[in-house]
Amino acid sequence: MGASALKLVGVHKNFGSSQIINGVDLDIPTGERHAIIGPNGAGKSTLFNLISGFYMVSSGYIEMNGHIISGLPPHRINRLGLSRSFQVTNIFPKMSVFENIRCALLWPMGYRYSFWHLCDRLKHVNEKAEQILEMIHLADRGHIPASLLAYAEQRALEVGITIAGNTDVILLDEPTAGMSLSETERAVELIRTVTAGKTLVIVEHDMSVVFNLADRISVLVYGEVVATDTPENIRSNPQVQEAYLGKEIA
Repeated sequence: MGASALKLVGVHKNFGSSQIINGVDLDIPTGERHAIIGPNGAGKSTLFNLISGFYMVSSGYIEMNGHIISGLPPHRINRLGLSRSFQVTNIFPKMSVFENIRCALLWPMGYRYSFWHLCDRLKHVNEKAEQILEMIHLADRGHIPASLLAYAEQRALEVGITIAGNTDVILLDEPTAGMSLSETERAVELIRTVTAGKTLVIVEHDMSVVFNLADRISVLVYGEVVATDTPENIRSNPQVQEAYLGKEIA
């Protein structure tokens, strides 16, 4: 663990008279795997949208690697080293699986507003795309349209797209939602592998995923962080138990 990868200071978000995020303070060190949990409607996805620039903060500020990013558009934040996935699978369904990954590689590998290059001739880009496909266990599916992948494979592809930019900070929004137990186990191992050495922030409802992956956990309730601690301490925290209506977190 090192300096702060992400730091939120007094972050508020209002939509009209509705206050969704209410003074969130978070300090996530570089290299930490940090989970954000909480009941439905707690503001978890809103918080992700604030960090990644899809929403503007109403007050407070957000830093990444010591630079203020609140107020920047999503593409600027991405180019500074942050990438994210979404609750709803966000891929190019008519493009092949390989092309989805390659598309995510073009900008970070230096091919920006470059209309005179033929992608099929970019050997190092194509080789990198193949490496990522191997990493996410989709090498044998690279030639098919992404829409033909099974649901769990589409989620794996989205993880591949998220890491393709070689960013330092990765946000995953409910990456195992809708998966079977075996699919979830494979997804957890994939996430652990592809985020090694990076900072991971994950929103997840499956407590087995959270306790298997996270170094620390923050609990968000009605837009406020009520606890941040290790998985062991969070499990026994009375405020957390109350937030989950008295149900045991296991």
